[in-house]
Amino acid sequence: MMRGDAPESLPEDEATEGADMNGRTCIVTRHSGTPETLIRFVAGPDGSVVADLKRQLPGRGCWVSVSREAIDKAVAKKLFARALKADVKADPDLGQRVDRLLVAQLAGMMNLARKAGQFVTGSAKVDLAVRSGEAIAVFHAMDAAADGVRKIDQARKAWHLGMETDAEIPSFRLLSEAEMEELMGQNAFIHAAALAGQAGEGVVKRANLLKTYRGGAPQTTGGASQKPQ
Repeated sequence: MMRGDAPESLPEDEATEGADMNGRTCIVTRHSGTPETLIRFVAGPDGSVVADLKRQLPGRGCWVSVSREAIDKAVAKKLFARALKADVKADPDLGQRVDRLLVAQLAGMMNLARKAGQFVTGSAKVDLAVRSGEAIAVFHAMDAAADGVRKIDQARKAWHLGMETDAEIPSFRLLSEAEMEELMGQNAFIHAAALAGQAGEGVVKRANLLKTYRGGAPQTTGGASQKPQ
């Protein structure tokens, strides 16, 4: 279920052993972090472990790094029951379920950005958005044709070199065309671009979250937000 961004005050989590004062320490790595670098989990009423991506669910929570590997380790080592101090059982497929939740969250934000005029699709519109500096990130279906990706990559490089930005406009390949059709219906795309603005930035934020979860490094925007003054 999609909700708004995190509330100003988070549900109060009891600090686990070795945690920081806010209790926001990964139960796997024991490294502290912010709500943006950790995923919160709570005990469900049926005794399951529930991912609280929006950090709004009531009750005691625990935190795990934004990493599929970390969540898989937490499940294997039965760390959730100890951290939540409850008789809970984590589904062996919890890591995959969180991946699907992050994918759905990204798709939902793309649809919102589209309605706000901050997400365009189609190779011609994407190329124009990149070359004009409006684009802050581009997206390709995993199975997009190499030639189409190459042409947009050329536009990204041209903008970067011509405007002397700190980095190229980031490029993401996170979902297949079939996955997008299932999630987004007629809004599925082969090539797309997020444009400057709150909704467009929300798309990039969620894309980076999913990429990080899958083991990749997050990317900073190199488009309009870095255009020389």
